[in-house]
Amino acid sequence: ALTVRFLTRRFIGEYGDMEFIYSHNLTVDGREILFHIWDVPNSQEQAEEGSSEEKRIQWADSFVLVYSICDRASFNILPLKIQFIKATKEGQSQEKVPIVIVGNKRDLHHQRVVSSEEGRLLALSLDCGFYEVS
Repeated sequence: ALTVRFLTRRFIGEYGDMEFIYSHNLTVDGREILFHIWDVPNSQEQAEEGSSEEKRIQWADSFVLVYSICDRASFNILPLKIQFIKATKEGQSQEKVPIVIVGNKRDLHHQRVVSSEEGRLLALSLDCGFYEVS
């Protein structure tokens, strides 16, 4: 849903559990940037780190990992995902891989189970950026 919102400025309430690659041009600081976004939903089948996940990590230049503030399990898998990304990407070079953690569904504060502070502390401990959005 965040990817579709970024690309189209529209919100969709229902979306499938499918993987897509999107391309999008955007002007940033006066420069035209072409984004290629590989939108991968998390599922139990993908929980095991295999060659397809490693392929996605090698393909990407940066990462945005999204969890629901209303779903503790989606938050709890982040440290392992981030460690896997860093081991895969940074093991080959000395450059730090850009990773941002995003807590989604901020508008559903009444259903919140993951505090903003937990998200910020996780991002700080793993040297990642952090945002909460809705």
